[in-house]
Amino acid sequence: MSANALYTDLSGYYDLMCVDIDYQAQSNAIHRLHQIFGNGGHTHLDLACGTGPHVRHFIDVGYLSSGLDINQPMLDIAATRCPEAFFSLQDMSTFEVSESLDLITCFLYSIHYNNGIEKLKKCIASAHRALKQGGVFYFNAVDKNKINNDLWVKHSAKQEDNLFTFRSGWHYDGHGEKQSLRLSIEKTNADTTQIWNDEHPMVAVSFTELTALLTPYFEVHVFEHNYQTITPWDSLSGNAIFVCVKR
Repeated sequence: MSANALYTDLSGYYDLMCVDIDYQAQSNAIHRLHQIFGNGGHTHLDLACGTGPHVRHFIDVGYLSSGLDINQPMLDIAATRCPEAFFSLQDMSTFEVSESLDLITCFLYSIHYNNGIEKLKKCIASAHRALKQGGVFYFNAVDKNKINNDLWVKHSAKQEDNLFTFRSGWHYDGHGEKQSLRLSIEKTNADTTQIWNDEHPMVAVSFTELTALLTPYFEVHVFEHNYQTITPWDSLSGNAIFVCVKR
């Protein structure tokens, strides 16, 4: 099953799959970073917005917020959650906006959905074009050289009479510009068990390579992957927050 088919089929369960994510803490942290590094503006676009939980939080703290995604069923849910926002069906690597923005976000490692370095370059260029001077492009990323292929994250959640078990893990074979996100979703009730397995192709990049791609467009600040405190990246951890200010 393709990645898009999987998410179309399970768009109604996406929020359940992400039930452990603290969207408010993530949104608040980037709001604080935007206050520190940004231009003081409040126009915002969320790339790969999914069902819109981050957009909801940005609206609630005063942003004029919008979102884009490649999956229409996700956007339909987002529009219900955030009727004030504008949502568009676009690819983040080649997106366009009608007016320049102050803040562009891309949460949940979704920057890696740019499948290959060329698409990642296009995404960076698109973000730069879409921002006002001094605007901020935020995303989180994983360093390909520090991926543990044996590490999986697992959680379970109940919905009505169904028990869902979600597993995910990064995989990188040690060379090249492609890594993958491996997913397993199991839905069990008294009558049956359904299992979806999928592998999403994603761009693999080291933080050194990523910084080099960003530097022609942005002043780049890298922080530890901690949404509770603002701490500079220690150059050792394999997950980080990138805050990129348009030159």
